[in-house]
Amino acid sequence: MNFEDTDFRQEILDPENPLDLKLLNTFLKRFDFDFKPEEVKTTMIMYNLNNEIIGTGSLNGNTLKYVVVAPEFRDSTAFAQIVTYLADKALENHKQCFVYTKPETAKLFQALGYSLIATAEPLFSVLEFGYKTIKDFQQHLVQNKIETTTTNIATIVVNCNPFTVGHRYLIEKASEENELVYLFVVSENLSAFPFEIRWKLIKEGIAHLNNVKMLSTGPYIVSGAIFPNYFLKHESWSLISEKQAEIDVKIFAEYIAPVLNIKKRYIGCETYCETTAAYNTAMHKILPKHNIEVIECERITSNKDFCKKEYISASKIREAIKQDNLNEVLDFLPENTKNFLLSNESEEIRQQIKETYGRH
Repeated sequence: MNFEDTDFRQEILDPENPLDLKLLNTFLKRFDFDFKPEEVKTTMIMYNLNNEIIGTGSLNGNTLKYVVVAPEFRDSTAFAQIVTYLADKALENHKQCFVYTKPETAKLFQALGYSLIATAEPLFSVLEFGYKTIKDFQQHLVQNKIETTTTNIATIVVNCNPFTVGHRYLIEKASEENELVYLFVVSENLSAFPFEIRWKLIKEGIAHLNNVKMLSTGPYIVSGAIFPNYFLKHESWSLISEKQAEIDVKIFAEYIAPVLNIKKRYIGCETYCETTAAYNTAMHKILPKHNIEVIECERITSNKDFCKKEYISASKIREAIKQDNLNEVLDFLPENTKNFLLSNESEEIRQQIKETYGRH
């Protein structure tokens, strides 16, 4: 069956129109997707000349989501039109766009010029398209690379939401045990404390460490992101977490660590967060295969006594703020973080935490 471009028409979804939402939901449910309009910014719908939905795609930031074409139209130009429209839209505000899809459909995006970054069978493939690629990020790392006399080079990836004495302890430990430590700070602004504040508090808190180089993660490290999982409705959350972590750790091992000659990765032990625990498991599984040692350290209490039950965590700080009990956890905080949280400068952040906040 052959189709011409004139066989289709495109419309942008009006999220305030309940009829349009109902029609789109009905279409996507055929493919086992639950459409969540609050998770996207733009949605394009494609109709045939009978005004039937034959395909759709959405965009959230620079990530493509819900890209679906009905089976009987998959030999047409519908898929290419949808993906091209979304990519063009994304590149208006970003230099690259990403798509997370099942491995078996990755080739459809590759045929349109997308580059495969990594795959975690059988759930995820991540691809990118645009003016900037992971090679540009690698070049950025090269420009920030510090020459060393040994290969005793480590890394830590932190969010620090906010920066605690637990974070400082882990960074100091790595600093003492290595010639150089690359400290990656999660750059996505999806935390209660904005990136600029987290960066500032960390920088102040480790100013005494001369062998720690701070870098932002960009979109390739823990862009935990926030992997779309809408197409994995029937998979267990534990498997989804495992494969999300596997993607992230593979990208780190194959694209990041070799550029900076990283030989060790320090992590804190995890006893209650399933997502972080999945990351730790993935690191133990994957990194040694790339000659990267994983050093998992016990969390500490405020008096530096190892204890699994009373360990320091940023989530406890946020919960204390939420409950107006910050004074009870001040021992968990370095002096600079403590001063910030007790100042008027943090008032807006504290108020937002009281109203709502997520785990990370």
